[in-house]
Amino acid sequence: MKITILTLFPEMYTGFLTTSIIKKAILKNLVEVEVVDIRPFTTNKHRRVDDYPFGGGQGLVMAVQPVKDALASVNSEKSHVVLTSASGHRFDQAKARQLATHDHLVLVCGHYEGLDERIVGLCDEELSIGDYVLTGGELPSMVIADAVIRLAEGVIRPESHLDESYENGLLEYPHYTRPEHLEEGDVPEVLMSGNHEAIRLFRLKESLRKTWLRRPDLFKDRVLSPEETNLMIEILREEMKKR
Repeated sequence: MKITILTLFPEMYTGFLTTSIIKKAILKNLVEVEVVDIRPFTTNKHRRVDDYPFGGGQGLVMAVQPVKDALASVNSEKSHVVLTSASGHRFDQAKARQLATHDHLVLVCGHYEGLDERIVGLCDEELSIGDYVLTGGELPSMVIADAVIRLAEGVIRPESHLDESYENGLLEYPHYTRPEHLEEGDVPEVLMSGNHEAIRLFRLKESLRKTWLRRPDLFKDRVLSPEETNLMIEILREEMKKR
């Protein structure tokens, strides 16, 4: 898989591409990441990539020409172009899995007050990483790229994805490591019991509990299995006793 990022600030990606899992994936040739500077593509004699908005208003708007030409330099029939935008659809794990199926993903980073609306027509879709405004699309592009790269074949063992938050519609269960006893609390005995079925049930129950307490909206379209229903009854009884 190849990911191309179009940006006005390529220097922002140095740390992102040279650390941790992303670095390893690139070195192993499991994914190719290309960062393309939009600025050299401008035909403006002052190398400007932005201008004042028609109709007045604050800030500057990124012009179509440099973005269009930068896209033309990297696009192919296999390219899927995503514009990072506060107006886009909400990015989530399901979308990350969908994007990971493309051979070539192109991420276009906006900046300044915004982009000329005609740039939207050059892209296949717009994505937002949340209901807030950032100074540019560089951080969202890193978030999207990170989520997609870790799904690429060979980057992370497939079984490692199974219980992660949002993969099965629930938040991930809590984790513990040594030492067993601390002033902040003890490790639940069941996790040290060696009883795999008891551990599985504990983790499922705590996953349901965390989701119910922190993200109840995730239950909106979820059909609980009989096992999950019984665990939820236990959870609700336990939570009521705490009040």
